[in-house]
Amino acid sequence: MNASAELLKELKLERSRTPSTPPPSRRGLWIGLGVAAVVLLAAVAAWLLLGGEKAPEVRTAPVVAIASGGGASASVLDASGYVVARRMATVSAKVTGRVKEVLIEEGMRVEEGQVLARLDPIDADAQRTLAASQVSASKSQADSVQAQLVEAEANANRLSQLVGQQLVSRAQYEQAIAQRDALRAQLATARRNSQVAGDQLRIADQGVDNTIVRAPFSGIVTSKAAQPGEIVSPLATGGYTRTGIGTIVDMESLEVEVEVGESYIGRVQPKMPVETVLNAYPDWRIPGEVIAIIPAADRGKATVKVRVALKEKDARIVPDMGVRVSFLEAAPAPGETEKPQGVRVPAAAIVQREGADVAFVVGGEDTVEQRAVKTGIAMGQDRQVLSGLAAGETVVLDAPETLQDGDTVRLAGAGDTE
Repeated sequence: MNASAELLKELKLERSRTPSTPPPSRRGLWIGLGVAAVVLLAAVAAWLLLGGEKAPEVRTAPVVAIASGGGASASVLDASGYVVARRMATVSAKVTGRVKEVLIEEGMRVEEGQVLARLDPIDADAQRTLAASQVSASKSQADSVQAQLVEAEANANRLSQLVGQQLVSRAQYEQAIAQRDALRAQLATARRNSQVAGDQLRIADQGVDNTIVRAPFSGIVTSKAAQPGEIVSPLATGGYTRTGIGTIVDMESLEVEVEVGESYIGRVQPKMPVETVLNAYPDWRIPGEVIAIIPAADRGKATVKVRVALKEKDARIVPDMGVRVSFLEAAPAPGETEKPQGVRVPAAAIVQREGADVAFVVGGEDTVEQRAVKTGIAMGQDRQVLSGLAAGETVVLDAPETLQDGDTVRLAGAGDTE
């Protein structure tokens, strides 16, 4: 029993042996946590202010009103094409021959009928000399027959009197009549031969004239294709034979040909006003109108060719220049009231939100307002807006997908304050 009691005493916790110091206080821990929280909040605030959630940078453009009277018409379609000449000819000789001289140079203006070149006329001159000799021979023959006929007619008249007096036989008289009629026939043949010889002489003269190359119409020489000593031919015979002397362009016949996609050809009408801009002179706008819509489509390119007239003539306009053509709305008739046309904005200002066309308008403090818009026709790189926007407002271009109504934006080019 004593042993058990001793063991129980050993199992008891002796309070006199525990430390007498009180437990540590937690006030310092809370102070440390508070300081860390303040530092964290300050860091988050600084990150937000210095660009952690920086407002997106956007490009903007103004909303422009479409003039309803006295101004330029709106473009309903833009297309590209080239300046072409309605009258252009590569001039060649009518006959094959060696070039004797060329009287043209590139850029020279020539008039209708002006001599451009001459071929060596040696063969043509020989033919003409032969024809002239044949004319002389036929005339001499006709004169000889004419003299014989005069004698035969006189003989026939004399014998007709003698046969009445029975001084000559009737056989002699009839022989004189037959000789007279034969000479008359020979004279007619000689005269026809003389006429044929004259025709041959005129053909020979034409042959000589064919060795002279003349301008078929007035224009500008754009190329010189032959030199003296070369052989030219109106037929493409190959080898070193030239087929032309030079190329002439009638600058008064310049027009524009553009190819319009099949999907948009319905917007183009004959006599429709257009505005043409040469690629070489982008600030020069040339008025014009549609001449014709060619009633044939290009199967490979799915386009239809349209001819456009230029209402201004200028030496700066030359064939094969690239152009951009804007097809404009027709001007209203006098006294006709125009319908409102709304405003125009760059096409990049119109974006899709939940399947609807919207635009973001930049307001005060660079905040944006999302507006639903009703769009109209395409106007080149711009778009017609019938409702939702007003002229003078500023819209965001290529709005980011994350941009929402009421967000703050930074305008491109405004710069950041450091």
